[in-house]
Amino acid sequence: MTTKTELITELKSNYPTLRSGSEEGGYVELSIEEYNATIEKWADSKVIELNEITVKENKAAAKQALLDKLGITAEEAQLLLGSN
Repeated sequence: MTTKTELITELKSNYPTLRSGSEEGGYVELSIEEYNATIEKWADSKVIELNEITVKENKAAAKQALLDKLGITAEEAQLLLGSN
């Protein structure tokens, strides 16, 4: 799994500078403090997203392992449980 430090390094590589503003008002490059805070916030969001994906994948794998152990398909399990 990718660490937050690795994500920060990747983000800084992909986005060496960041600007705020608009076409109408113009753009201003973020200060180093704003830049680092933004990159860290993005990395935090990505870590959360990756953790959620991992949890879903682990749950699906555990479900499949149980179905395999029981020797039934997901459809058969739904029929047994009476759920759609």
